[in-house]
Amino acid sequence: MAKLVRFGVSMDERLLEALDAVVARRHYANRSEAIRDLVRSEQVRESWEKAKGPVVGTLTLVYDHHVREVNERLVTLQHDHGDVVHSAMHVHLSHRMCLEVIVLRGKPRDVQELADRLIAARGVKHGRLVATTDEDLV
Repeated sequence: MAKLVRFGVSMDERLLEALDAVVARRHYANRSEAIRDLVRSEQVRESWEKAKGPVVGTLTLVYDHHVREVNERLVTLQHDHGDVVHSAMHVHLSHRMCLEVIVLRGKPRDVQELADRLIAARGVKHGRLVATTDEDLV
């Protein structure tokens, strides 16, 4: 484990109030935990922007399986990009609606492109890609 270093931070009082609101709303133990998470989030964002190494993401889709051929479209896209799709979980939410969680890994451009195509598929009501990285985050 890396050595823990203490340092001081100066910020506008209103910005500090905003930080404290984040700490409270997200149930952080303290400001330090919140700041560490913010820095890690920035590391992930930069990893995607700089296209360093492979990235990882989870794509959540909610779709109406009664829409004609939606299942076939989603499965075909996943099979066509088998090098990016690593896992998928299917959940029946109701008689009509399904949720699919897909783990994607590859070049940032490839992951984002596939996520965009799946989200845009006819019958998909909502989709969201949560990006992360498999880099060694501090």
